[in-house]
Amino acid sequence: MAWLLVVVAGLLETGFAVCLKLSHGFTRLWPTIAFACFALGSFGLLTLALKKLDVGPAYAVWTGIGAAGTAIYGMVFLGDLVSTLKIVSITFVIVGVIGLQLSGSAH
Repeated sequence: MAWLLVVVAGLLETGFAVCLKLSHGFTRLWPTIAFACFALGSFGLLTLALKKLDVGPAYAVWTGIGAAGTAIYGMVFLGDLVSTLKIVSITFVIVGVIGLQLSGSAH
C-alpha cells in the first residue's frame, strides 16, 4: 500500500510541475490553484508513505515518476522537443525507478 501511495504521489508531482508551467509564474488563477492542489496531494501522500518506507528509495521513485511523467507529458501535449536521446534517457529513469521500487523494503 505504501508503494501505491508513492506512485500516486509521483503522478501528482507530474501534475504540479505541468500546472506550474501553465500558471505562467502564478499569474493565471486556475493553473495556480491546480498547482497548489497537486503539490499538497503529492507531498501529503509521500509523507504518509514515508511512515512505512525507507526515505532514499521512496524519494527517488517519487522524483523519477515525476520527472519522467513531466517529460512525457511535455512531449505529448506541450510541444516539447522529442528526440531519441530524450526517449532513451526517460527509459533509463523508468528502469531505475522500477529497480529502486524493487529494492525498497517496507518496515
